[in-house]
Amino acid sequence: MTDGTSDDANGITLVPRDGQAYRFDPGALFLDFMLSGGPGPIARWESLNTPDDLRSWFSRTRLRLEPADIRASPADVGEARRMRDALWRLVHERLGRGSAEPGDLEAVNHAASHPSLVPRMQATGGGVEPAAVTEAGQAVRATWATPIEAAQVTSYIARDAIDLLTGPWAERIRKCGADDCMLVFIDMSRPGKRRWCSMERCGNRSKVRALRARKSGGGSEG
Repeated sequence: MTDGTSDDANGITLVPRDGQAYRFDPGALFLDFMLSGGPGPIARWESLNTPDDLRSWFSRTRLRLEPADIRASPADVGEARRMRDALWRLVHERLGRGSAEPGDLEAVNHAASHPSLVPRMQATGGGVEPAAVTEAGQAVRATWATPIEAAQVTSYIARDAIDLLTGPWAERIRKCGADDCMLVFIDMSRPGKRRWCSMERCGNRSKVRALRARKSGGGSEG
């Protein structure tokens, strides 16, 4: 896990303890949110402690929400953490890294049962890149109706997880090939052979270890 994060247009930039930042795109919204912490040994990296933390993490996901648009309470933090921890166990059980607990499915289903985010079209202006142009020539883009309740975002994330975990992409859930990395991603490569969370991080580290092993006569790591 990490000591800090920032975001960019194509994923989340993770900053490990060694300070060597790298970009990680897990390929799904709910996997973005799982980077905020988790149960068991992952709890020491918990980053959702206050409503402000929750608003911040919602803005870091690929939804790119504005924190000021989100209304959150301490109860919302607890609900989001329960849903996230349940997803963590369910995903890692699928990968052979542990077991889910009784009630995990219900925790995700309960979160998904709340009203979700409401999409809307908004006219663009001031040089904003439009997503579409109407017949009348008006540029519009997709956004979300505000104000946004934190439970709406949690619901949207839970629904994203349900869609993916019960669909064909569930077979493409992968764990990073590094023994010391707990990151999980959706392998969206055409051949389905993505091995690392990031070539910048774990991929390069593996190459360096393999090179050192060959130079020392110890063989390669494949």
